[in-house]
Amino acid sequence: MENIDSRTIALIGGGPSALLMMKNIVDQQLKPDTILIFEKNDRLGVGMPYGKCGAGYEHVANVSANELPKFSCSFEDYLERNPTNEFPDFSVNGKFNIYQVIPRLLLGNYLEYQFDQYIKMAKENGIKVICRKNCPVRDIISITENHQFKIITDLKKDYITDFVVICTGHHWPKKHEETVAGWFDSPYPPSKFKTNTNFPIAIRGTSLTAVDAVKTISRLNGKFETQKDGQLKYFLNSDSENFRIDLFSTGGFLPALRFHSDDAAYSNDWMMSLEEIYEYKESHNGFVDLDHVFDINFKLPLKKKDPEFHSQIEHLGIEDFVDKMMSIRKELDTFQLFKAEYSEAEKSIKRHQSISWKETLSAFSYAMNYPAKHFSAEDMLRLRKTLLPLISIIIASLPQSSYKEIIALYDAGIIDLIQVNKDSFVEPHSESGGIYHYQSVENEKHQKHYKLFVDAIGQQPLEMNDLPFEGLRSEELVSPAYLNFKSNTTAEILSKTEKDPVIKGQNDNYYLKVHGLEINDYFQSLDKYGQTVNNLFIMAVPFIGGLNPDYSGLDFCDTAASRIVKVL
Repeated sequence: MENIDSRTIALIGGGPSALLMMKNIVDQQLKPDTILIFEKNDRLGVGMPYGKCGAGYEHVANVSANELPKFSCSFEDYLERNPTNEFPDFSVNGKFNIYQVIPRLLLGNYLEYQFDQYIKMAKENGIKVICRKNCPVRDIISITENHQFKIITDLKKDYITDFVVICTGHHWPKKHEETVAGWFDSPYPPSKFKTNTNFPIAIRGTSLTAVDAVKTISRLNGKFETQKDGQLKYFLNSDSENFRIDLFSTGGFLPALRFHSDDAAYSNDWMMSLEEIYEYKESHNGFVDLDHVFDINFKLPLKKKDPEFHSQIEHLGIEDFVDKMMSIRKELDTFQLFKAEYSEAEKSIKRHQSISWKETLSAFSYAMNYPAKHFSAEDMLRLRKTLLPLISIIIASLPQSSYKEIIALYDAGIIDLIQVNKDSFVEPHSESGGIYHYQSVENEKHQKHYKLFVDAIGQQPLEMNDLPFEGLRSEELVSPAYLNFKSNTTAEILSKTEKDPVIKGQNDNYYLKVHGLEINDYFQSLDKYGQTVNNLFIMAVPFIGGLNPDYSGLDFCDTAASRIVKVL
């Protein structure tokens, strides 16, 4: 066991979240004696999305250089110092368009470089930094008498630390993937798809995760070629003439496209401050109201940006606003809508004019993360049922290059989208792939076998029992996340109808169990008694989604890291 000096911080995971912890430690001039970094793979900074575990050369991020957090070295400067011709569609000899989305592997190279820079800067500040790559953490055990933790690794060496920040990032549990041929519980890593598929395949979901699967598998069965008129066309290989892709979606929508944004990267100025949150709660029965957040973080900014559009929705509540926006989308066929949105986005980009309501809704989705853990259970249910489905479509920000590939597949008769009921499900087939059971919008019941099935609905929230550190669970230093109900009467009714568990407490109050772990405003874990565990921070996004409804992206990680470092 290595007994590191006092005031030691351990980062469990060495991906983008850990990078942004290092950034904020350096920027805020925090000076612990030692920083321990444990990464299960061989690279720092890239995590799953930006390295070989989550991307190939065909995959692009949904951010451009001008939208990245402010690191010690800008992306422009990095590429000038490290020119590469490995991504010719993006950059040649270090020259590129700062508004163009970045290839994920290239962004991973940049993030790895930044991680190395922050380690050097921390060392220059007198901090001892110990990095352990290829070093999975098996357990984290509390040392009660010293208020410390013991980190147990796969390398048969243990470490003592004062603070733990869990930065483990994405996780894709395998249910049937390794036992059923042709069944994939996620499209990651893309390298696992190795051969062509001369038959129809099924992809569950239409998120950016599904787009990743489409990009990878389509290239194994054909090729994209740009024609003289600039149009992209898809041609099947001779041994894949029966290849088709069926996308399955309960909503029936494809992701919205990127458009020109007038705002810089997400700003803390858009959020309710903690002082504002607690002041509001004092006069509103201990809750922050969703309608209030919607008014100040969506309607008010929209009024300044686009008074004309604001006048159309000024008197609409959340439900009516969503109905209005969704009804416009439902009027058109999926791919007609997709093409129409592309035209709208292209005009926005060429004219450098934002699509105001979409931009403001994206900002709202970021801003409401922080008061969300102070919502009532009733408001969280409203949010999940009404606003989040619309938000998830809009904030996807699908790159134009991905749109062109999907439309090329559609024009070639290769891809289709099937809208299904929420009770649809897939079961493993005895030989390969899965059997999709669903009811169409025409109320027709179907059972269809696909030799290859990919589950691509995106990162799903994880629960306390999924946390791989038994020591934290057994010591009850982590706890499931709950929200209070405003009305016991409402809770009693919902307890008989809701799929989400409604719990009656010892004080006769009711609680809604939401996904993930209980944390406070500074991402500190709360134990089973609701007490703050001062030296344990949860930054792993799949475990905090219940209290942070829009919990992805470098911007979110940057804000979370900033709050954690302020506590430290």
